[in-house]
Amino acid sequence: MCWQCDHPDKTLDDYLELIRDTIAAHGWAVQHVDDARTPFSYTVGLHYRGLPEILVTGLPPRDARWLLDTFVKRMVPGRRPVAGDRLVLPANTRVEVVDVAHPDAHMGIAIAIGGYDVSAVQLVWADGRGRWPWAPGFDDGRRRQPVLGARAVSA
Repeated sequence: MCWQCDHPDKTLDDYLELIRDTIAAHGWAVQHVDDARTPFSYTVGLHYRGLPEILVTGLPPRDARWLLDTFVKRMVPGRRPVAGDRLVLPANTRVEVVDVAHPDAHMGIAIAIGGYDVSAVQLVWADGRGRWPWAPGFDDGRRRQPVLGARAVSA
């Protein structure tokens, strides 16, 4: 269930305050958006560090949180993720960085906290066989992973 569904007596401002408290305590928060076909999750709060927010699509909340937290903790201080970067994270998780074309269309809580100048990148993940979502047979058709921007030319 969603936070507002679980707390019908609370307002959006109450939820935003909870997110701000999480950012103050941990450096960022993770917002998950449930969707039967294509769930997605994103960070909130990296904007305050001069970094883009990070988004991932097509993963359940637990896996998305692991991927986002692992990536953020491994980011080189002072270096922004660059579209086209490919990395291998623990558990042989391969990701490619893609600029998110319209963060305001997908990342409502990040925009509510950081404003309309929030930028974002997506971590596009390869399936267990190393196939990317733009390749035939990605995840044998079991999951969808929309890519929310154009891939970098060098990728």
